[in-house]
Amino acid sequence: MNRTDPNGADMVGISAGQHEWTVEEVVQMRIGEATAAETPTVTPIPVPEKPPGPALPPLPKRTVSGRYRSNGAPFQLELRVDVDRTHPLGKVSGDYYQIAGATVTYFGSLIVDAPTITVTATNVVIEGTGKYTFTTSYPKIRVTIPRAFIIQPAPPATVQFFTLTGAAGAVYVCPFVSSMFRTVLYERDLVSDVTTPPFSSYNTGSLPSGGPARVLKVESAYAEAGIEMQDAGTWDTVPMTEEGPDAAWDNAELHASMVKHFSMWKDEPQWKVWELVAQKHVLGPGLLGIMFDQQGCQRQGCAVFHAGLGGATPDKLRLQLFCYVHELGHCFNLMHSWQKSFATPPGTNRPSALSWMNYPWLYPAGEASFWNAFAFAFDDGELVHVRHAFRNNIIMGGNPFGIGAGMQDSRAFADPIADESGLKFEIAAHKSFAYGEPIVLELELKATDMRAKGVHPYVHPNFGLTKFAIQKPGGQVLLYEPVIEHCVAAKAIRVDAISEPVTDSAYIGFGKGGFYFDQPGLYSVRAIYNALDGSQVVSNLLKVRVRHPASATDEDVADLFLGEEQGMLLYLLGSDSESLKRGNDAFDLVLDKYAKHPLAVYARLLKGINAGRVFKTVSVDRKLEVRKPKHDHSIQMLKPVVDAPEAMAVDRITLDMALRRLALAQDAVGDKAAAAASMDRTRRKTELTAGKM
Repeated sequence: MNRTDPNGADMVGISAGQHEWTVEEVVQMRIGEATAAETPTVTPIPVPEKPPGPALPPLPKRTVSGRYRSNGAPFQLELRVDVDRTHPLGKVSGDYYQIAGATVTYFGSLIVDAPTITVTATNVVIEGTGKYTFTTSYPKIRVTIPRAFIIQPAPPATVQFFTLTGAAGAVYVCPFVSSMFRTVLYERDLVSDVTTPPFSSYNTGSLPSGGPARVLKVESAYAEAGIEMQDAGTWDTVPMTEEGPDAAWDNAELHASMVKHFSMWKDEPQWKVWELVAQKHVLGPGLLGIMFDQQGCQRQGCAVFHAGLGGATPDKLRLQLFCYVHELGHCFNLMHSWQKSFATPPGTNRPSALSWMNYPWLYPAGEASFWNAFAFAFDDGELVHVRHAFRNNIIMGGNPFGIGAGMQDSRAFADPIADESGLKFEIAAHKSFAYGEPIVLELELKATDMRAKGVHPYVHPNFGLTKFAIQKPGGQVLLYEPVIEHCVAAKAIRVDAISEPVTDSAYIGFGKGGFYFDQPGLYSVRAIYNALDGSQVVSNLLKVRVRHPASATDEDVADLFLGEEQGMLLYLLGSDSESLKRGNDAFDLVLDKYAKHPLAVYARLLKGINAGRVFKTVSVDRKLEVRKPKHDHSIQMLKPVVDAPEAMAVDRITLDMALRRLALAQDAVGDKAAAAASMDRTRRKTELTAGKM
């Protein structure tokens, strides 16, 4: 018997089996008019006429939206009906699971975007043609749900499939499960050095807003979207017994700690998510949060930082609620409002969205206008995603963040027709790189005239406000996607033609797409800086050549640099994580066997930077493990980097970073003269303190 089409005629007769009904507290809901252009207008379900007789009010009928699930084998269907209740979208979706003995395996998903809804006194009938993740000969669907009074249990939904010509296929009887469309286990942990209370709740009426006043928690904010966030019951305090000199988390530490500390973590898709409440990131209080889990089975963990969020005033509580929900939204695979076009398939950028996923300070009318109009909700396109996205596109540990977003469009390299922004964004790099060499760009944003311009300083791609397009030698155009994107607070500086430009360096050789410069040849790179006023400042077109290996040694060294773990270590500037041990072993081999090769300078750089910092992980028994800085080893690794001959030198901005890290290590071991000499070599004479470097 063919079991490859769960909608097929051979599936007829799958029984409902036994089900323990869930009693839901039903509140009075109204059916609104769908506002998103991509969603249909839902026809309101009419209220039955009052029967003749005594003047008694009619007994209300139950709404039918929610989650239903069949029982039995070989296939189970989990159905989501979204035609009434809060903010109906007029859609039906579902996930299929294959049952084989005691095992359950995800099979595929469906969605009906614009069904026909017929309402009678006894039934709600929903009909349409579905889109599927698998091939089916029975794409048409009819869902029939009896109408029950509010005091009665919710009836099951009967799902019938048909061919395009009307031949009957499978029938599934799906008992009602929940009024929520999805359920996620939510675990949150608190680092003990957080100086302000973690977020609990916020009354949205405390400050002006665009929605009704109500008390919101993270869980209730998602409940309003139809997502049940269940308390995992493991919200522990992570002790900071040995903070180290920086007392701050970097991306490498967050990645390593999530793997060890998330009590429900598995390297597989599951409806479970972890949020870490920490004091600060190494980037400072301007970084409010980060969805750092973008390696392997992604989107299972995020973090928020109270150095910029902490406080008990209404504006701080509002910001905490916003950031806690925002970072979790990334775990559901929601991109920022102004980045929707970078998803796969691409959506429509919505910079004016009054959404959890926007930045208030990037709202075109200004931050105050955003808060005054914000109703503490996702926009309709995001609601479609969280309620109805195909299972692997949303489940934590499913498809990668953005689903491999790419700019497959040569227009990324077109010069702007007009640019009155008053800004110039330039990118620079070495003219050519050895095969396997890390591709690092110098970034510079400056004003073109004396009119002072307000700009944000976040030019690095990690902040998501500057995008880089890379054209490979064969003509393919890709969007560079950082492994980890940082969500930052509002920050603006004024620049004019005589101001110091905003500068940074960015390693774009490795990201979510793996290695972007993975073959010899000529590449083109162009960047777009998203300015505060909405302008998109297009950079110069940079040509980068990757040379062919000139010898067997060059090939061997390139192989040692081009592993995935090595790429992650270069991106993180080193790590102690056990999950990256093979990458560290490869760089150790470079330093042991090919110490005089030009690329060895990069192995020394990341080894030296990592050795000079505190590295924190959380152990399986939930204790903080702190590896103290190894300053002598850091000096040993970094000194050859800053003294390297021109043929082996890193770019000037990376050299500045190496010099400052070297100076810190020299100062820490008491060599004040050497530290001062290292600082004298930097382009900017920065005070020798960890907090100001």
